[in-house]
Amino acid sequence: MKQHYPFPLLPLPYAYDGLIPELSKEILFLHHDKHLKTYVDNLNKILAGYPKLQSLTLEELLMGLDTLPREIQIGIQNNGGGVYNHNLYFACMSPEKNQSPQGELLNAINRDIGSYEEFVKKFTDTALGQFGSGYAWLVSKNGKLQILNMPNQNTPISKSIKPILNLDVWEHAYYLQYQNRRNEYVENWFHLVNWNYVNQLYLESCRG
Repeated sequence: MKQHYPFPLLPLPYAYDGLIPELSKEILFLHHDKHLKTYVDNLNKILAGYPKLQSLTLEELLMGLDTLPREIQIGIQNNGGGVYNHNLYFACMSPEKNQSPQGELLNAINRDIGSYEEFVKKFTDTALGQFGSGYAWLVSKNGKLQILNMPNQNTPISKSIKPILNLDVWEHAYYLQYQNRRNEYVENWFHLVNWNYVNQLYLESCRG
């Protein structure tokens, strides 16, 4: 998250066939090498004409949308958000399947959401309840957890809220494999969550 212009297309943290059978090699290639690359390319094209912004990190751009030139605010929100959201989405999955939250993160889930089982239910409902394109999010604000959804490529970081887990429910994330069965995609995604990484992000959010 510390890169700045020109932003790179970060490689997948695993092989394209590393998440089979929950996500196919074909859908990961399309999602990463086509969709994410388009967001990266568009973000760099926007920033090419604004040298004063080229030293800013992606987080700094997205947290300061209101301070950017008005003519590029929507473009940065959409394309910068697309890069940020996708990088988090891919990092929050792992070939080491069926992990579970542990330690301080599990304590926070129990405290703020009720239990891990309740988290799964509420997060699933949020993902399925997102009308059209968008994401379901687990966020941390001063160490307190909350589940929310946001449309399109909007991101909680723009509201100074730390995202620690997200689920992409744009159709391009699952339609090639699951067609209109978003519920099946969401159910299978839970097998892939990289809870070790999410725990790391949670601990960082608690440190400020």
